Amino acid sequence: MNLFHKLHDFKLDVLKEVGNIGAGNAATALSRLLDRPIDMSVPRVSLIQFDEIAERVGGSEQVVVAVFLRVEGEAPGNLFFIIEQKSAKAMLNTLLSIQVESEDEYTEMEYSALSEIGNILAGSYLSSLADFTKLTMMPTVPSIAVDMAGAILSFGLLQYGQMGDSALLIDTAFLEGGEAMEGHFFLIPDPESFEKIFQSLGVPNE
Repeated sequence: MNLFHKLHDFKLDVLKEVGNIGAGNAATALSRLLDRPIDMSVPRVSLIQFDEIAERVGGSEQVVVAVFLRVEGEAPGNLFFIIEQKSAKAMLNTLLSIQVESEDEYTEMEYSALSEIGNILAGSYLSSLADFTKLTMMPTVPSIAVDMAGAILSFGLLQYGQMGDSALLIDTAFLEGGEAMEGHFFLIPDPESFEKIFQSLGVPNE
């Protein structure tokens, strides 16, 4: 049991480093897009079970905005960037100066902007993981949805088939003018991909 905990801590330490670098890359990419500095908090990184994902964003009936895509390459998997509606609207208003017209409806422009932010974040974290592992990991074109968290995860399962049991969760907050806007980044590697990722990172098998 002690060895298991040590191994788990070692895995988390390695993944935290990936999360930190990914957050730095994401902040740089967003700053370039918006042509002004964007800060991101030090991300909180954890390994969770797939069925805990909805709980982490307020429950399966919580309406959220989700950008999701398939990761292709040597360590395939699925990726979700999920934000609560309040944070999504604050992000549009504060980061992009888009005047929010409705609290629970989104215009085409708002959808497009959120999809682009999700795409930038996904690309930043994936590229940092790919750099670390030396594995090829490429994102497909992202989809965006506003729905209950449980429905979005179910749709992801239907669209992409079997998902792995475990997810890498990176919680990040954008900081702009003293206001924090939180986002949840879930990478769900296919069952055989987690082992490949950890082997590439030098983590011994359990």
